[in-house]
Amino acid sequence: MSRIVQKYGGTSMGDVGRIKKVAERIKLAIDQGSEVVAVVSARAGVTNELIARSREITRNPSEREMDMLLSVGEQETIALTALALHELGVEAVSFTGAQAGIQTDAIHTKAKIQTINAEVVEAQLQTGKVVIVAGFQGVNEHGHITTFGRGGSDLSAVAIASAVKADRCEIYTDVDGVYTADPRVVAKAQKIDEISYDEMLELASSGSKVMQSRSVEFAHKHNVVFEVRSSFNFNRGTIVKEEVPQMEKVVVRGIAVDKDQAKVIVSNILDKPGSAARVFQALADASIVVDMIVQNEGRNGIANLTFTVPQGDTMRAQKALEPVLDELGGGHVAVHENVAKLSVVGVGMKTHSGVAADLFTALARAEVNIDLITTSEIKISVVVDQDKVDEAARVVHTAFGLDAS
Repeated sequence: MSRIVQKYGGTSMGDVGRIKKVAERIKLAIDQGSEVVAVVSARAGVTNELIARSREITRNPSEREMDMLLSVGEQETIALTALALHELGVEAVSFTGAQAGIQTDAIHTKAKIQTINAEVVEAQLQTGKVVIVAGFQGVNEHGHITTFGRGGSDLSAVAIASAVKADRCEIYTDVDGVYTADPRVVAKAQKIDEISYDEMLELASSGSKVMQSRSVEFAHKHNVVFEVRSSFNFNRGTIVKEEVPQMEKVVVRGIAVDKDQAKVIVSNILDKPGSAARVFQALADASIVVDMIVQNEGRNGIANLTFTVPQGDTMRAQKALEPVLDELGGGHVAVHENVAKLSVVGVGMKTHSGVAADLFTALARAEVNIDLITTSEIKISVVVDQDKVDEAARVVHTAFGLDAS
């Protein structure tokens, strides 16, 4: 008997009708002889609605209380999914993240999984029941509910698949798999049959909304092979796995766009050892993830730092940097939010030259100016004006021969 972990996203759980369809798909797997753990998200839009309600009360909510609030959405869908399975004659039981044994650190809204005690889930599977687990959440050592951030149900599913030694992990969403670009932006994007962990991680961290980057990182670390599929059909999806030699034949695997970026410029700070360390330590202490970093050559003892952060973290970044600048003897912080990041990704870039030249040439022909550039072994990212990034993505997609025929 095979063991499957299936994750269903918010669109898949959008209303009672969709939840019934999910239950039918789970029953099909049971009828085919599989044990199933289903990890479900809140209904589409519920999390945003809860956040909006909190902002009607306060602009600076407690992160602990936000975790308590946002965990409600998944608790609704696990119970409804279990009830839908009962109506189909399938034994099922629902668990919150805490009840499923997901232990996290103490960081609210961005918690990291420390351990999973799968004994309770295992015991229920042994009795023949489907186990429905609330995604996106766990519990810390003090018994407080914690959440994993946007897309956290992906992380829950991959982690549980590892803990229960599942034969396969299926990530169900509203698209057929991973595409060479966002099909809503690039009409000629095509589905990828297989992609490496590294490529998927780079695409996810660069703005692709198909998978949360932390979940891909966890899957790579624990060698959890998973498939991204649509819950609206039975088409095969995209398998995410360890890199294999033939993958290098494709120079660029995909294009990602991230519009949730802001450019932060820290100017007129003293150009001396330790200045940059103090700036980025303050951001780290505030749990702000910094992406692209550029430091100009210091002149007359003064230097500037430019980096990108998620748009939602700009106010916290400014607040965290104020005491640092005072400590360093002065400086200024400016934020520019009308920017976006465009990335090209492919393991084939490790063995092929000219990728950067082709990228910059394509952008130049489209009259797209580049603000920042960063590279890794399999990725090149640039920051451009937000109002030009969609056209830039289409131009670059064509330039690298990714358009579907």
